[in-house]
Amino acid sequence: TTEPSSDSDSSPTVESVEDNPDGGCHIYRNGYYGSNIDVVEGILEVNIIQMTSIQMTESQAENSLVDFVVTCQGSLPTDVCTVVSDPTCQVSKSMVCDPVVVTDECLLTIRRAFEEPGTYCINITLGDDTSQALASALISVNGGEST
Repeated sequence: TTEPSSDSDSSPTVESVEDNPDGGCHIYRNGYYGSNIDVVEGILEVNIIQMTSIQMTESQAENSLVDFVVTCQGSLPTDVCTVVSDPTCQVSKSMVCDPVVVTDECLLTIRRAFEEPGTYCINITLGDDTSQALASALISVNGGEST
C-alpha cells in the first residue's frame, strides 16, 4: 500500500506486508522509494519513397531485384526486416532481416529478390533497441520490371 508521508517530505511511504511461512507472523517494512524514467524518442515513422527494378542481363534473370528507398523519422534504426506476402498481406512467403548502419539521416536503400513474377505485399520494418516502425506497399513484379 502507498500512503502519503506524515512529515514534510513529499515522497510516498511504502509499507509492505509479507506472510511468514513459519508461524503466520507478518513482517512490516517502511521506507521511501525512488525511480528514474528514461524517455526515448524511438522510430516514429517509416515511408517507402521509391521502388526501382534493377535491370539485369538474361543470364542473371533467375530472380527479379527491386530496390526500395526508405526514409524514417525519429531515432536511427539498427536493423531492417522485409516480409514478402501474398497480395492480401495474409500469407507470408519470405522474411529477411539485416543489421543496418545509419549515421545521421535516415535514408536507406534495401534490395530484395523476387523468384517469380506476381503481385506482392511488402512490409518493411525498421527497428532499434527500443522501438519499431512499419511501412507497407503492394508491388507488381513482371520478370525484371516492377510497378
